[in-house]
Amino acid sequence: MVVLESTSLLRADNQQSHRREDNRCIGCFPNILLGVVVIFVVLTIFKGEEDNLIHSTLSSSSSSSITTTTSNNTTSVFPPDFIWGAATSSFQIEGGASDGGRGLSIWDVYCKKSIENCHGDTGDVTDDHYHRWKEDVKLMKTIGLKAYRFSISWSRILPDGKVEYKTGDDGNTNIIGVNYQGVHFYNKLIDKLLEANIVPFVTLYHWDLPQSLQEKYGGWMDREVIDDFANYARVCFHFFGDRVKNWITINEAWTIAIHGYEEGSKAPGLLGKDVGGTGDPYLVGHHLLLAHAAAVEVFRREGYANDGANTIGISNSGDFRFPLNPASADDQEAASRAIEFQLGWLTDPIWLGDYPKSMRKILGDRLPTFSAHEKKLLTGSADFLGLNHYSSAVAAQLLKPSKWGGYWAAQFVDLSDDPSWKKTAMGWNIAPEGATGILNWISHKYNNPDVYITENGVACHDKDFEHAIHDNERIEYLGGYIKGFGEAMKQGVKLKGYFAWSLLDNFEWQYGMSKRFGIVYLDYNTLKRTLKDSAIWYRNVIDSNGTNLNQ
Repeated sequence: MVVLESTSLLRADNQQSHRREDNRCIGCFPNILLGVVVIFVVLTIFKGEEDNLIHSTLSSSSSSSITTTTSNNTTSVFPPDFIWGAATSSFQIEGGASDGGRGLSIWDVYCKKSIENCHGDTGDVTDDHYHRWKEDVKLMKTIGLKAYRFSISWSRILPDGKVEYKTGDDGNTNIIGVNYQGVHFYNKLIDKLLEANIVPFVTLYHWDLPQSLQEKYGGWMDREVIDDFANYARVCFHFFGDRVKNWITINEAWTIAIHGYEEGSKAPGLLGKDVGGTGDPYLVGHHLLLAHAAAVEVFRREGYANDGANTIGISNSGDFRFPLNPASADDQEAASRAIEFQLGWLTDPIWLGDYPKSMRKILGDRLPTFSAHEKKLLTGSADFLGLNHYSSAVAAQLLKPSKWGGYWAAQFVDLSDDPSWKKTAMGWNIAPEGATGILNWISHKYNNPDVYITENGVACHDKDFEHAIHDNERIEYLGGYIKGFGEAMKQGVKLKGYFAWSLLDNFEWQYGMSKRFGIVYLDYNTLKRTLKDSAIWYRNVIDSNGTNLNQ
């Protein structure tokens, strides 16, 4: 154990001043994978009491033509202490890529490697939040946010990704590798948030791995990243933990593994081994989980949990899957299996101690195993589950070989859309009833844990500036989904808070600046911020604690 409190150098900055496109798009798998030959097998899926309970949940949320289960009465659904917030991530809004001692991340390199990778855009400036953070906090206060979820840039704190601990002749422990300009930036932001009575929820990792670690050992493909992440987490806990009471270790481990190391659509841009590449999404997912557990161990063992007063969790992707035919046991199993291959993959080990049985049965030794010690570290290593939910699909048992390869073929699920669903500008299905379904699925499977909606939002079909700021499409989407989440709360789900994605229009990964999710409009030429109608609407939601949704 390394105790940092005695280090005068570490305390100096604190004394000065006290952060996509995902599986939500069903057809997003690269065309290069089309035509991959898949050996079609007959599967026997584990059927147990737990599965029957989950299937019952799926059935109760389904019909052959999907119908909404939400109601118009949300009065008193949200308790007085319900947290209303908005979210961003470091690479998507900060800019200042070469300012203040920040090191390169894998996204800096990925975007500049090819004009095709990020729609010709980069993260050099984005929203320039690094220089305009005061203005952005004022916007948050104007909107009335109770909380703000942002991520810390690993390479802004540790430019080379690593840290060394050395004990001097005076007995004090010094740390080598910290960029104090980066620490100072986040200290100022946190203090300004608290001054505005906005609770910070801090994500340690939102996809921007230091490039040096990718070059040194392959990033998330190597176990060395586990210790490096734990050390990075320790530094963040030390500098910011006196004021930050709510932490999220990793954002969407599923997206990192599948889009980064299977489909190649996000940094570092690798195709998976099963489709002719060198990436191993299952190994990456394994290391992400172990890194999460290692960070939580530091948090709890070294006193940062403050005897349970402070909390730490993980944010996972979770789309809902409706069985095509609710009366079909095969379709019920297919829907549950599809959810397990996404949400369950990175959630089961934390709440149940191991990977889903359906994944183990299909993948065999392609899915790594946990040692007894690792299971012990993982089980219970979250005080809450952060859920990033955007969309849903219809699932059926696959009756012919999949046209996709790798991860998608392994599920043996035929995914489709309900024809009544509208679509976002990302091509994702708008299905607020799935919001109720996925929360109930989580509640049944994981014994009703505390949950935060850490991302939920929409890219609209904007035609011009006027259409973008008068965003009724976004208001309809957010209102429908919040009602859907509220319906699950009526049914007993312990939802503690909601974070709209996103506070600001920003860099949308491989889509660059072309897709706008914000409730605040960004002119990318002048960087002027303009509140959209949805921001004013959301302020009224917050002020009324959700009761205005009845109107």
